[in-house]
Amino acid sequence: MTTSAEQKLSLRALIALVVGSMIGSGIFALPSAFGRATGGLGALIAWAIAGVGMLMLAFVFQTLARRKPELDAGIYAYAKAGFGEYPGFVSAVGYWIGACLADVACLILIKATLGLFFPVFGDGTTATAIVAASVLLWAVHFMVLRGIKEAAAINTIATVAKIVPIGLFIVVAIAAFRADLFALNFWGGEEPSFSNVANQARSSMLVTVFLFVGIEGASVYSRYAKNRNDVGVATVLGFLGVLCLLILVTMLSYGVMLRPDLAALSSPSMAGVMEAIVGPWGKVFISVGLLISVLGNYLSWSLLAAEVVYSAAQNRTMPSFLAHENENKAPAAALWLTNGVIQVFLIVSFFAEYAFTMALKMTSAMTLIPYLFVAAYGLKLAWTGETYAAGGGRGVDWTRGAIATVYAAGMLYAGGAKFILLSALLYAPGTILFIIAKREQSKTVFTPVEWLIFGVVVVAAIVGLYSLATGMISI
Repeated sequence: MTTSAEQKLSLRALIALVVGSMIGSGIFALPSAFGRATGGLGALIAWAIAGVGMLMLAFVFQTLARRKPELDAGIYAYAKAGFGEYPGFVSAVGYWIGACLADVACLILIKATLGLFFPVFGDGTTATAIVAASVLLWAVHFMVLRGIKEAAAINTIATVAKIVPIGLFIVVAIAAFRADLFALNFWGGEEPSFSNVANQARSSMLVTVFLFVGIEGASVYSRYAKNRNDVGVATVLGFLGVLCLLILVTMLSYGVMLRPDLAALSSPSMAGVMEAIVGPWGKVFISVGLLISVLGNYLSWSLLAAEVVYSAAQNRTMPSFLAHENENKAPAAALWLTNGVIQVFLIVSFFAEYAFTMALKMTSAMTLIPYLFVAAYGLKLAWTGETYAAGGGRGVDWTRGAIATVYAAGMLYAGGAKFILLSALLYAPGTILFIIAKREQSKTVFTPVEWLIFGVVVVAAIVGLYSLATGMISI
């Protein structure tokens, strides 16, 4: 498909897509999330590990954008090119469902934040909150139908707007920072030892996963880039900028309040820290910033989710009807399916316990598998030497791909079996779309290896369903 000049995105817009996708609800919950898990030293270790792992993944995205410019669907295209059609589909549907769940988390948090001032919204999952969230869902839906360029412009504005309260928080926290408090929080209130710090760092590692989801924003939208090289640059610059903000918010909070007080803060905990520094107006200010941030984050995920489905349909891995565009060049069919799924998840959230937390964790679990495929494909290219005949850098790219692969696999392992089983419950029925696409093309659905992969997914889904029914795991 050719993209009109009017639809092309600049480097600034691509960076905004990365930053807008990554900065959402998570950064506003960092003080209490890390306060519950670790002290200052453990937090530094966790951020060092997560930062290196995700930076290597950002470099992999940059390398693949340069070496495989024909693969312009990002997450999905790399898995398909590297490992086959069904793994490609798994990557696409996993990322898509993860994006849908991220949108659900955003909608719930928006209403939960309003619930601080209007009790009728409660924790974001009351009947009134679900209805209000549904109205917002479909309002954004029809806005995006007007065209990707318009939606991306609004996302850029929202990205700038939500940086402002975060930036002010950092400035105020620097002014209020107390070295003696930071020293008291450094070891997490426990006896200084390697084992205690290691346990604290491990406990906080999972907190970082969701915060980095969205790093692939520019890669997914690579077909809209004015300059293909901007995709990799936007990914790395966007990631580094967000990483600095995350570290500053986390570490400065340890110099403002004691760890037990940070842990006891309600969400959004950044508002509690701000209130402790400047008074009640700080809580209101940060809450407004949170609403702007999550609204922008929601829009970013809406765009990403529909684009992945559309691209997969364009490449004949999903049913052809999902490749339909409207007169504004927006992926209309993909948008309708995506927002229909989000609506179903919203209704289910009414019956779920701790729906917001579950949505966040499931988003991480669903997107880590596509990340693993991307990292592994970058490693595979460097290992085989494909595309490296005319240039060097193979050793560096192999190292980056290996670190990114180990990191993604390690995060999946750290998440535990529960989320892998729950992910399989979504992958298994999602495979129906793959089967429909293959039938449309009169092709054999699975190769022998793909039958094996599908069998593992089905078995995991059955185990997950049994575990849910017997209460061994819960949502």
